[in-house]
Amino acid sequence: MALLPPVRHEVLVSLGRSSPGDGGIFEFSSQLAQRIAQVAPSWRESQGVGFTFHLRPELQGVFGGDVGYLPLRRLDRWLHRTDRPFSLWHSLHQMNKSRPPVGCRQRLVTIHDLNYLYGRSPFSVWRHNGQLRRLLRRTDHVTTVSRHTAQDVERTLGWRGPLDVIYNGARNLSRDAQEPLFEPVRPFLFHLSRMSPSKNPQALLAMAAIWPEMDFVLCGPPSGDAKALAAAPHPPNVRFFLGISEAQKTWAYANCTGFLFPSLTEGFGLPPIEAMHFGKPVFLARRTCLPEIGGEVASYFDDFEPATMRRIVERGLAQGVEPGRADAVRAHAAHFDWDRAAAHYLSLYRLLLGLPSEV
Repeated sequence: MALLPPVRHEVLVSLGRSSPGDGGIFEFSSQLAQRIAQVAPSWRESQGVGFTFHLRPELQGVFGGDVGYLPLRRLDRWLHRTDRPFSLWHSLHQMNKSRPPVGCRQRLVTIHDLNYLYGRSPFSVWRHNGQLRRLLRRTDHVTTVSRHTAQDVERTLGWRGPLDVIYNGARNLSRDAQEPLFEPVRPFLFHLSRMSPSKNPQALLAMAAIWPEMDFVLCGPPSGDAKALAAAPHPPNVRFFLGISEAQKTWAYANCTGFLFPSLTEGFGLPPIEAMHFGKPVFLARRTCLPEIGGEVASYFDDFEPATMRRIVERGLAQGVEPGRADAVRAHAAHFDWDRAAAHYLSLYRLLLGLPSEV
């Protein structure tokens, strides 16, 4: 049996308490972790780098046997001691309450958003600012998933250290299996979110009330907000489907007339990019990072007056059938690629570990 090459650098990648069902944070964490696990054997062979994932005990082993696993402990919030030294700690999101391991040489954190700045009370903003400033005092390098968040971090938190913007990927589901949600009898507009107030589903219900000729399909996890919204009185042309499968989501993307995402605060916005992979017209709020992510191929709501929203959607749907428009939408979506995002993070790991630029 061949001996494994010795490990000269240990990298600890922390998912924190993120787990399936957490939405975009776990999607980001798992997509990056899968790609790290894929390259782990070659990195160990060529550079003597070993990867370990720091995550919930029940998720041990989920990314295969070529990486190590360190179970999350409550004690890690105050004093994180490990049985071996780590050269690099990467916290995959800013909500991670665990501290970097004692003695770790380089500390990297990915900040997805500072959405608490938008619509929260002054006390809440003050409290969250304090938490993140304490996090940054034990951080050497920051990445964000958008320029918008990078600007928030520098302007609000006063970060002046190294910062890289690395865009998320988004899965292309256009060739995946589909399962119908219902039998459509006329065009429908699709919305996907957890339907909290920050996702602004109320604006969609108001638009549906003045657009009885159009159907609206609202989907998402069976959160308390979503259940309450579905149980409350709503226009008859609105249908709720909670807890849908991946195949049902894929069907909705493929068969909708357009995708609606009037979110008031967003860290990145994976569903709009997923919809764009199908060439669908996408309608976003002109808020936080969404204009940056949607670019010139999306349409934007500058306010949420129902008649104005309807006019914007009607105009965008008409543009959506113009020759070449769907191809332009798909081409834009292709820029957001998980392999490309992982390559950027791995390149940053090489820099922080002092390794050659190519592995």
